[in-house]
Amino acid sequence: MPATLEGKLVVAISSRAVFDFEEENRVFERDDDASYMALQRQRLDLPAPPGVACALVRKLLAFDAPQVPERERLVEVVVVSRNDPVSGLRVFRSARQAGLRLERGVFTRGRNPWPYLAPLKANLFLSANGDDVRAALEAGIPAARVYSESVKASESHPEEIRIAFDGDAVLFSDESERVFQSGGLDAFQRHEDEHAALPLPSGPFKPLLEALHRLQREGGSGGMRIRTALVTARSAPAHERAIRTLMGWGVEVDEAMFLGGLEKGPFLSAFEPDFFFDDQTGHCESAARVAPAGHVVAGIANERR
Repeated sequence: MPATLEGKLVVAISSRAVFDFEEENRVFERDDDASYMALQRQRLDLPAPPGVACALVRKLLAFDAPQVPERERLVEVVVVSRNDPVSGLRVFRSARQAGLRLERGVFTRGRNPWPYLAPLKANLFLSANGDDVRAALEAGIPAARVYSESVKASESHPEEIRIAFDGDAVLFSDESERVFQSGGLDAFQRHEDEHAALPLPSGPFKPLLEALHRLQREGGSGGMRIRTALVTARSAPAHERAIRTLMGWGVEVDEAMFLGGLEKGPFLSAFEPDFFFDDQTGHCESAARVAPAGHVVAGIANERR
């Protein structure tokens, strides 16, 4: 039988997210793609340093014990990159040097890689390229632009994958955020109070939360656990609709923080996520000072004007 990714948690990740290729990228931006490729070829035998999402990748791959056959694995990580195929050699060599079981990759030499996410059955796409992220989200695939300058993930919970999500425009649709933007906080609170029993429409990251919830229930063979958190600017009484929505989906989060507009960074510092997803750049910048952060380029806050 041919190999299949059906039923697995599949994370597609760009080379700049898993490895630190920022110096090489500056050459690309300063000169051209030929200079970039020449530098990567020169450095084929030089392992790339870990990138912002490297710790997350390591933990995801550790969800399955090393001896588990491929057909029985629950998690797969695939490199999906604008790199040229020869530069891709350095990615795989760096992965092997770092002890990362990365076996599949798609390298498009400058072309948009998002069309390959569907046949990969990707549950998440992480990339440093905002246009690629936007295209993936428009295609219905959870995606986030990695903040390459983010602080690396904490090493204090080596046997736990910790993922934190914003609510509106991330787990939920931006319906309520639109009310806030047009009518202010009072209008938002009235709207949520009146609709407390009505579940919020799904946001772009609902499928990822559902996939993580399934993994939590199944458990992995590698001893790794998953812990999730909702970190939202909502406060009471608007909290009720968010919780009722998760209940209606049959999905649980381990922690919920209703911050009422407080800065998210200090709370994320306490939670120590391996990754945090938010649709607003201000929250991402606050988060990036304490943990890896990804910008979900979706919803009213990210509409092109």
